[in-house]
Amino acid sequence: MRAAGAAPSQVVPSIRAQVASTVIHARVMRRPGRRGPVMLLVHGLGLSSRYMVPAARYLFPYFDVYAPDLPGFGKSGKPNHVFDVTELAATLAAWMDVLGLTRTVALGNSFGCQVIAEMATLHPHLFEQSILVGPTIDPHARTTLIQSGRLLRDIPWEPPSLLPLNLRDYAVCRPTRLWRTYRFALNDAIEQKLPSMSLPTLVVRGGRDPIVSQRWAEEAAALLPAGALAVVPGAGHAVNYNSPAKLTSLVRSFVQS
Repeated sequence: MRAAGAAPSQVVPSIRAQVASTVIHARVMRRPGRRGPVMLLVHGLGLSSRYMVPAARYLFPYFDVYAPDLPGFGKSGKPNHVFDVTELAATLAAWMDVLGLTRTVALGNSFGCQVIAEMATLHPHLFEQSILVGPTIDPHARTTLIQSGRLLRDIPWEPPSLLPLNLRDYAVCRPTRLWRTYRFALNDAIEQKLPSMSLPTLVVRGGRDPIVSQRWAEEAAALLPAGALAVVPGAGHAVNYNSPAKLTSLVRSFVQS
């Protein structure tokens, strides 16, 4: 049985900002005059901010939402070399500085959690709280064979619209960049960074997620000094896409607490 999900059907306003030699494109939903938390959404491996639109639409009534395309992906500039996790985090931190974004709530899915963990470690002033949705890479499954099998097993638990979105985004970033970024992700030990993330952090796992095991989700939450765990029953890996309403409810409760 697939999760219900929501396809990004309407256009979300975009902005572009120059960061060093790279242009960063972002989808932004903000309400003039609103005073409250700003939500940063960071997409997964090979994808773009389009992947975060369902969550952005549900979060927007409560937060101003900024969903950038990481450098090399989506509509952002394509650097000559492939950025590793540290370079992606540094560029995103510089982009936030350009826009004057500080003390935000950061929400990432999958590889986006690895970028957020790196940012929270190196630039702790940027975030007040973070939400790690399906954080990769499970240290008990750090091989290409296992990761590939888990990815395939996740397909039945996602909305039908997700696969074509993923394939389009993969085509935009090109196979070489996708593969090299995957290798960086595979070798990035997020479990070594979580103990340094002192900010309140919620780990969210889809109850049917084959990529992030319950064991690893529990370990990740326990490694965090101020960590908590929530599970969305029946959801696959892409909780931000397949269960945005349930995710928003969890996020609101967490932020308000």
